[in-house]
Amino acid sequence: MLELLISTGMRVGELTRLNISDLNLQDRSCVVLGKGNSEREVYFNAKSKMYIEKYLETRTDSNEALFVSLIKPYNRLKISGIEIRIRQLGKEANISKVYPHKFRRTMATMAIDKGMPVEQVQKLLGHIKIDTTMHYAMVNQNNVKISHRKYIG
Repeated sequence: MLELLISTGMRVGELTRLNISDLNLQDRSCVVLGKGNSEREVYFNAKSKMYIEKYLETRTDSNEALFVSLIKPYNRLKISGIEIRIRQLGKEANISKVYPHKFRRTMATMAIDKGMPVEQVQKLLGHIKIDTTMHYAMVNQNNVKISHRKYIG
């Protein structure tokens, strides 16, 4: 779940609506239903694919949802269930203030820091306005310094 959030940048609500059939493991992509019922394709890394495959092998239920509760009747996880689980994992790792949206912001920041054009980050995040994307990405000051030296002198 965490790896999927960090590599796709999807919203927690989009994660809860994901079905197994929405995944294309071969292509490492999935279609999410975003705000305003708009669909978009997002992509996940090889590590996410490996964890998803391992997770699906352990599933004994027939629920179409990608993420379900750990106890019968294995209902689709809701936003609150995911938030609780992420907070628990944060406590176990001695990390405070861990919440699903932090993974979305982190993905945007990492992508921009690594040189992904902001327009592409905007598309991945499903933002209509590029200004929204810019608010998400916290630009690394060291990268600004390097870029200044590269482009300005």
